[in-house]
Amino acid sequence: MTISPITKKRINKFKKKKRAIASFYILISLFILSLFSNIIANDKPLFVKFEGKYYFPVFKYYPESTFTDTENKTRPDYKAINQLSAFKDNKSNYMIFPPVSFSPYETLSPSELDVPKQVEVKVSKILNIASININQNGIITRARNSDFFFGVDDKNLKGSNLNDFWKANTEFWRGISNRFANLDSPMIKTFAQNTNGTTAEFTLSTFTKRENPIKYSKVTIREKNEDSNNFTILFDTNGVCVTSWHDIPKESQLAISSQIKELQNDITSKYSFEMEGSLYNTVLQHKSINWPYAPCKGHIMGIDAAGRDVFARVLYALRTSLMFGLTLVCISMILGIFAGSIQGYYGGAVDISFQRFTEIWSALPFLYIMILLGSVLGRGFGLFLLCYGLFNWIGISYYIRAEYLRLRQTAFVDSAKCLGLPSRIIIFKHILPNALTPVITFFPFSLVGAISSLAALDYLGFGLPPPTPSWGELLQQAQQYRWAWWLILYPSLALFTVILLSVFIGEGLRDAFDPKSFSKIK
Repeated sequence: MTISPITKKRINKFKKKKRAIASFYILISLFILSLFSNIIANDKPLFVKFEGKYYFPVFKYYPESTFTDTENKTRPDYKAINQLSAFKDNKSNYMIFPPVSFSPYETLSPSELDVPKQVEVKVSKILNIASININQNGIITRARNSDFFFGVDDKNLKGSNLNDFWKANTEFWRGISNRFANLDSPMIKTFAQNTNGTTAEFTLSTFTKRENPIKYSKVTIREKNEDSNNFTILFDTNGVCVTSWHDIPKESQLAISSQIKELQNDITSKYSFEMEGSLYNTVLQHKSINWPYAPCKGHIMGIDAAGRDVFARVLYALRTSLMFGLTLVCISMILGIFAGSIQGYYGGAVDISFQRFTEIWSALPFLYIMILLGSVLGRGFGLFLLCYGLFNWIGISYYIRAEYLRLRQTAFVDSAKCLGLPSRIIIFKHILPNALTPVITFFPFSLVGAISSLAALDYLGFGLPPPTPSWGELLQQAQQYRWAWWLILYPSLALFTVILLSVFIGEGLRDAFDPKSFSKIK
């Protein structure tokens, strides 16, 4: 195929766009890399030598009976088989796994994580509780454990007015009035402040009407539970603190550390200590591993909410996104070129009729149709691609139609007609090569739209069926586990990188194929 001089000039101009050409090579490299996802990240070994024979599980299926004495024809668990004596004790039998020995579908067990065990010490303050009896005038007639709240012992507090120490709200005093009026009253829990600004919880128990009116009402006072009253300290199994001691006294620090050293793996202990005049309880237990889990050794991008390796899922999602985007754009371009070329070349009634059909078709609600077909036929890559492709061609058809309407009036088209060439030859061999400018310039931007749409629909739950690796599905998990920063960072970074590279390529192609700059190309 001969390349015209103007096409060569366009290519040379594109090559001069350093940002565009660098983005092009990087995106192509990422696409090629994604095609080898099975070799980079997989729970199947690349190569197995067993009993003098060679196997390639990544490329071919072998039943479990091939490597064990069982007759099971099911998919083997190669990692479990690798721990059997046939492989562990016999050095002539071995497996070679990919660089990342986890597939995007493999659910890990917490015991498989290569992370140091930690002991979790949950510290909670023992809150002070007191009770007082007051009459209808608010005079205290009896008190228990009042020192902390009133600064006066129980004996000396008797006969004092509650208002001299604590300022309770209207709801509390209304409840007191109802009880002395012998009216049914629900339980009341409210907060009051003392003269120092300290807050405590005042509780009045449920009251039912009685034969004889009461002479006093009982009030339970509880210290307010602040966030600072409860905290967690992490230790390694040697009793070394790996976080902060939170001002715990030195003797208590030594006691907690010694307990961890003594108990080692069997840690189910409790300990109490005093700090700043208050008692604290501690509960010692091993820190449990829950999903999602932050990046650690062997899992550079962490683990998702289902216990799957995030790096493997991001890598496989790269392949899925690029394959979907490229396939969708190609289908859309082919349909758009065909529709636009027929409209633009023939014009007249053909153009008007097809244009009305296109307008009606574009008015159909794509998302509703996707949801309907997905619920009836089930979600799948092929169905999703077909449905999206049937709606995505409309935009490019408008540009191709405009190009054909312009080019069909040119001299070379009239010459081809005079030579008696059939319409199909004129449309696709003579006019089409000269009408590809919008196709080439819009290709990268259409790719951006396709990848973004896939991620958005996966995020909303209307995209590819689980457990298909998807950036949108990982971001959906991140919405539920907002503290899991790795579920937000890595899928977003991958999506941002691919979109940014495509936009840079599109800008370079737009400048290279801009008709206004043709005369400036040297």
